[in-house]
Amino acid sequence: MAILKKNAFSRRVPDLVTEELVAVLSRRASFEFKQLFDIVHENLRARNAASGGEEMLRLRAYEKLQNLVARGAVRKTGKKYKGLPSALAQAIAPQNGHIPAAAAAAASARNAAIARAAAAAAATK
Repeated sequence: MAILKKNAFSRRVPDLVTEELVAVLSRRASFEFKQLFDIVHENLRARNAASGGEEMLRLRAYEKLQNLVARGAVRKTGKKYKGLPSALAQAIAPQNGHIPAAAAAAASARNAAIARAAAAAAATK
């Protein structure tokens, strides 16, 4: 009797890099990858979740971003990326569709902090 071996990965919950990408792209702005990565990296460092070195994190973020583009949650125009809010919500939602209130509150607070950081960065340029 042959034993069937499962070679494919099951869908896991989104990781912190994907969560931060979705949080930043949920705003109604377009970003080039460098600008997007700088914001995501700063947010991950603030959460003490940027491990493995900056270059490895850059590669992971780019891979996650391309996966979001392939799934239709992000639109790429030239070198700019823009999130599609309804598709991003589905991309980050858990399997059962339930987002805990604490996670939603943390996401809204994080989005406010991101907006302040982006405004400060734009003011310095």
